[in-house]
Amino acid sequence: MFNTLLIANRGEIACRVVRTARRMGIRTVAVYSEADANAMHVQAADRAVAIGGSAPRDSYLNIARIIDAARATGAQAIHPGYGFLSENPAFADACAEAGIIFVGPPASAMRAMGSKSAAKALMESHGVPVLPGYHGDNQDQGFLAAQAERIGYPVAIKAVAGGGGRGLRVVTDPADFVSSLESCRQEGASSFGDDRVLIERYLSRPRHIEVQVFADTFGNAVHLFERDCSAQRRHQKVIEEAPAPGLSAADRDAMGSAAVAAAKAVGYVGAGTVEFIADERGFAFLEMNTRLQVEHPVTEMITGTDLVEWQLRVAAGEPLPAAQDSIAINGHAFEVRVYAEDPARDFAPSIGRLALFQTPEPEPDIRIDTGFMTGDSVSIHYDAMLAKVICHGPDRAQALRTLRRALDACQVVGLACNLDLLGRIARHPAFEAGGIDTGFIAREAATLLAPQAPPPAEILVAAALDELRVEAEQARALAAASHDPHSPWHTRDGWWVNSAPSRELPFMAGDDAYPVLVLPQGGAWRVTVGHAVFTGRCQSSGLVNINNQSLRVAIARHGDDRVIRHDGETWRLRLPDLSAFDDDDTGGGDRLLAPIPGQVTQVLTEPGETVTRGQILVVLEAMKTVFRLPAPADGVVSTVSCAVGEMVQDGQVLIGFVSDEA
Repeated sequence: MFNTLLIANRGEIACRVVRTARRMGIRTVAVYSEADANAMHVQAADRAVAIGGSAPRDSYLNIARIIDAARATGAQAIHPGYGFLSENPAFADACAEAGIIFVGPPASAMRAMGSKSAAKALMESHGVPVLPGYHGDNQDQGFLAAQAERIGYPVAIKAVAGGGGRGLRVVTDPADFVSSLESCRQEGASSFGDDRVLIERYLSRPRHIEVQVFADTFGNAVHLFERDCSAQRRHQKVIEEAPAPGLSAADRDAMGSAAVAAAKAVGYVGAGTVEFIADERGFAFLEMNTRLQVEHPVTEMITGTDLVEWQLRVAAGEPLPAAQDSIAINGHAFEVRVYAEDPARDFAPSIGRLALFQTPEPEPDIRIDTGFMTGDSVSIHYDAMLAKVICHGPDRAQALRTLRRALDACQVVGLACNLDLLGRIARHPAFEAGGIDTGFIAREAATLLAPQAPPPAEILVAAALDELRVEAEQARALAAASHDPHSPWHTRDGWWVNSAPSRELPFMAGDDAYPVLVLPQGGAWRVTVGHAVFTGRCQSSGLVNINNQSLRVAIARHGDDRVIRHDGETWRLRLPDLSAFDDDDTGGGDRLLAPIPGQVTQVLTEPGETVTRGQILVVLEAMKTVFRLPAPADGVVSTVSCAVGEMVQDGQVLIGFVSDEA
């Protein structure tokens, strides 16, 4: 076994490889771009090497720099992860030329499966079922149109080097064939440098089922059963599960045998995935991914294996750790991909800083694979997947219940994300029944992608009670820090002389107002939403009691925003800070002024700090009210002209900022 492993990737897959390597006593080397200098995978590895600019071509796709990093750190092997160079035969060749072990298949296997046409012809010659189609070299337009007529419409035109839904056109009308062909050729040329296409029969409601295979250098090859990847949006996987629901034992055996035959046909070594398309009439070979797949954890969960450990052992020249008859299915597993993307905007990536990123604590049946933490930024340069939530159970029903619970515990603040979509899929009756096809999400878009409903009364009540809890905690903290912690002026219980005053919390959701009226009532609160009246109190963060019933909600604060998650749904409420003032009141963009005479209780910045608009810089207390003074604009602090405990006057400069003219 080698002693040092370089991981030529980033994010969650790099962190995941580090975990296994460390358990095996192997030192790890991370590589990183300028954008990833502080990334989680850099912190996780034993050593890290900068390899270039933020754009992938300048770093993670630069073969020479990765090889140089391996040489400089004494790495004897390179794990490519998935994506980037993982299926690039030139990279495997470069590793071999440098005397470095490539943790993956031989370059010859990559080349054999890199062309969809050649791969399908090879599979057909080895008895692996393929869809009726044309996979040859004749690319004449008239000839291809005739082949489409022979196959029968609808047909799929695919770029021979395509993948992930790119370079795919579905044609239902012969009149559209030529325009679809040209469009497919153009995308193939621009995305893959190859404008050749193949044509196949198109299945209107197929399932996407793939089989995990593994082979060693001794001629042994096994499969570790199948995964159902039919929950897709725009041909991209969203939820995967293993084993495939409703698959008969006979079909499972047939698919497994076909996948092993495919691996042996190309002299495969290491981890690979053979993908099939299936319907009620049978299954057919789709393609082979010559790498570890994103969804490999569900296979690990049901087989009790560590596929990365298998990869490392096979790459080091060891035989497979298990024979086919010793590999068995135990229970059921799901994996969901949490993405920083906006489903309401055609899944457009969401770029920026994660103000809060929260996932459930790992349990025996809950696993989180991620490369992000709160405060990290999602870059425009890379895939927007934040994490994989993987859940296991003794059967599919229990695994699905665990998945729903795990998703409810996730929270993403600061960026758009697909958590609500994932929760809706997990609760959809058709998904719960099992056996959906690849058109499920598009077909059910009206339900799965529906705009967020107005916040129900209990959500507004929970938000109000949590707001009151936070105010009370802040008051206690200020009292504890004051010269007289027991002064009645520190209380925030709403007490007035000879009165029981009500107070309005003016919540907004989008452009709609949802005011909530609160009134102290003994040790609790009387909360009015519209014409409905509730009695409630906040027991702790995330747990409220409404009308003597406990309700668990996740509430995160981000400036004026309150992000609330409950039962798989997210509501974003805005609560303007009534103690904050307009820019004119606090000094405009180049300074922050005291809006009223008072005492400084907190100073939350220092000279030289870069701050953002709305970031709280000074906390002032006056007239039994706490004023949280925000930065009026993005900028850099030049001076801090106040200190904790100092009494300041109305209009006094508290914070100065570097001017644009400086």
